[in-house]
Amino acid sequence: MVSFVPISEKKWYGRTRCANLFRVSSSSATLADYRAALTAPGALVPVLASALARLPIAMFSFATLLYVQRATGSFAIAGLVSAGALAGVSLGAVGQGRLMDRIGATRPLLGAAAVFALAGAGMVLAIETRQPTAVLVALAVLAGLTQPAMPGASRSLWSSLVPSGPRRDAAYSYEAISLEVFFILGPAIAALLILAPWPGTAVVVALSGMVAGSVVFAMSRPVRAQEPAPVGPSIGMLGAIARPGMRTVALASLGFGLVVGTVEVGVPAVTAAGGAPALGGVLLSAWSVTSVLAGVLYSMRPWPRPLHLRLPVLLALFALFVAAMALTGPTGSLPVLVVAMLLAGATITPQVTGHSMAVEIAAPRGTATEAFGWVVTAATLGLAAGQSVGGIAVEASGPPAAFLVGAAAGGVLAVTLWARRRTLAPETSTPAPELAEAR
Repeated sequence: MVSFVPISEKKWYGRTRCANLFRVSSSSATLADYRAALTAPGALVPVLASALARLPIAMFSFATLLYVQRATGSFAIAGLVSAGALAGVSLGAVGQGRLMDRIGATRPLLGAAAVFALAGAGMVLAIETRQPTAVLVALAVLAGLTQPAMPGASRSLWSSLVPSGPRRDAAYSYEAISLEVFFILGPAIAALLILAPWPGTAVVVALSGMVAGSVVFAMSRPVRAQEPAPVGPSIGMLGAIARPGMRTVALASLGFGLVVGTVEVGVPAVTAAGGAPALGGVLLSAWSVTSVLAGVLYSMRPWPRPLHLRLPVLLALFALFVAAMALTGPTGSLPVLVVAMLLAGATITPQVTGHSMAVEIAAPRGTATEAFGWVVTAATLGLAAGQSVGGIAVEASGPPAAFLVGAAAGGVLAVTLWARRRTLAPETSTPAPELAEAR
């Protein structure tokens, strides 16, 4: 497995590593690159298995929320259980990622899938038997901790399936786009399945898909053949997050999650104030569709081309468009909301893809999967914080306040990213003779 290390460790890779760094920072992908990546030798089975395992990620959390609320009659208890699972996922993504980097993905994924299946089954049994809230929350935390870290494992595999450059950029863009699609389809499928005679059907279907997909992915030939990269000598207890560049990527992901979280609260509040509460879910789905389409087009001609400039600029634009959503006013002007929301949605997938590509630059040698786990954790925590703060803002000052709070947080972190941009920048000085030759 190929991993990349910071500029200061150029001596480990010489001119090949530096040339790859320049490609990651400025390359663009075409439709032919997407096709070449997805049809690369050995890619079919892990790609399909990864899709099966990742599709139910959003479906599982949403189905659990609805299932607990149906069983207990309490949104408060359902929220606690959901928060417990969220906290578990935040911790588990990093821990599982670090283990995969050390011993490969097969054994950690198989072990996580087994415990996740047991924890999920235990949670369903506890819900059916009306166990205390503390038991439900504990099982939800365990399920979150052991939920197979498929986003990181799937992303990491591409470094051994396709060469660096436009094809790998296309592969990372596919990961972001497909996950966005799954977050559209997952809750919709859960909402349909929750209408089944037994309300736990959606949870069981999601649980089965995640376990089956993870096992098939883990047992596929490319994953079993993937060898852990040697860990750099300077890796300490903090692992990947100890590097300044990785902290910059995590801050970008945190800011992204914060802004998204406030929007997910503000949009339903606006549509409810406008007399069409059901429209909130429709608009959020349309937001995601716009993101997917824009992600494909953006990957063909990214701007700014240097990645270290792209992250702060995209987050700043995201914050600006979300601030424009506040122009809906206290009564909820839906046309203004729709236009501003679609513009904001166009920056979502480009940001997520940028975070994934930045890991190539920032992650220390041998920590790529753990590094992406930090990105997932930061986005998850940001999402939770954004939803909480957005809810408080709506209660205190009305729906537009949620957008302003999110935009302010995104703007502050965009400025912070700009100040830290050199932690992700390729060398700007005169290239060494061997680098000039490589270019």
